[in-house]
Amino acid sequence: FKYKFNASGSHYIKATAVAQMWARYSDMNPGSKIYDTPVTNYSDIGIRRLRFSVWTQLTDRIFFYTQFGQNNFNFLSKRNTGAFFHDAIVEYKVAPQLSLGTGLTGWSGMSRYASPAVGSILSVDAPLYQQVTNGVTDQFLRKLSIYAKGQIWKLDYRVAITSPMAAQNSYVTLPAISTDANFSMAAPKLQSQAYLFWQFFDKENNTLPYTTGTYLGKKKILNLGAGFIHQKNAMWYLNSAGDTTSTDMLLLGADVFLDMPVNKKGSAVTAYVAFNDFDLGPNYVRNSGVMNPATGMGTGATYNGAGVAFPMIGTGQTVFTQVGYKFKDGLLGNNGTLQPYASVQYSQLKKLSDPMIMFEGGVNWLIHGTHTGKLSLNYQSRPVFEANSAGEYVQKNRKGMMVLQYQIAL
Repeated sequence: FKYKFNASGSHYIKATAVAQMWARYSDMNPGSKIYDTPVTNYSDIGIRRLRFSVWTQLTDRIFFYTQFGQNNFNFLSKRNTGAFFHDAIVEYKVAPQLSLGTGLTGWSGMSRYASPAVGSILSVDAPLYQQVTNGVTDQFLRKLSIYAKGQIWKLDYRVAITSPMAAQNSYVTLPAISTDANFSMAAPKLQSQAYLFWQFFDKENNTLPYTTGTYLGKKKILNLGAGFIHQKNAMWYLNSAGDTTSTDMLLLGADVFLDMPVNKKGSAVTAYVAFNDFDLGPNYVRNSGVMNPATGMGTGATYNGAGVAFPMIGTGQTVFTQVGYKFKDGLLGNNGTLQPYASVQYSQLKKLSDPMIMFEGGVNWLIHGTHTGKLSLNYQSRPVFEANSAGEYVQKNRKGMMVLQYQIAL
């Protein structure tokens, strides 16, 4: 929906909606429980994302954007709660190359998919490891920030100063301080961040902070990006003498994104490669599982924790790669076309003796040839880590998760 305030359409108000529904079968981590019931596998249905957005260009210089919705609503969720504002920003265009804004926003640093456009992601999820502080000191990746953004010739940039949210209100339960670093409970200091990328061919739209996962060959894109996030004394831990020690959080990233047509029939290739170096203090690891279908652990529990969690984020280095191929338009006649894809996350985390390797693959059925209506089937394989007799955390086996997603994007 778009309503124009002037004849040229440069002043307008626009509304969009995205809904992503999951039907899922999960092999649960060893020792998983749903309340008091031990479970080895489980099937569930959930709402992965439901979003409504409104933005308006009131004048040539004044812009406003807000997004409201809910994430991760499944059979374990508390009823009649959960929807919240994801974004609320006001922005002023100082010059064609510079806009300044403030509010609760996804204009953040480090890597392309630290702020993904969820309606256009290639898989059923973005590489979530790039959203390092998700739900801990931010609100589902959004941050209270003052930011600057713009494009200077082929350079797209965003920089921000952020007021991190209190770790005491984290979406996930933070453990008591120990010799392994975790987010500090002290008053948080300001966070600085930036992400810049060079656009070799077509330019991407930067009205909103959220980066497209695949253009389905509608553009010719090759971007090279780099960024960082830094926060002084963001983490704490106990040193060898048992004293509380604070340390900085420094997140670095570099990536390449390619999306372009390969012929005149609408076939297209999408590819992404990222390298990230995370320093979150000694031995920091975060086990994470999307819309986790378990509540706790019992006999036989492993380092992964309950449900579908695995060590997704931590101090160390990660290489992520993703590739997809869209077949020609009308491959299925009036029923659209197909887009198979595959992704791999390879992380060498300081606390783990073995590398963490997660891989997934699937296919998108683009019912109308676009993201408007999309049915996706995705299989993810994750490692399960346990401590051996020497106290080293090593991979013992693997578990899988199958997701069928139906998406509507207006």
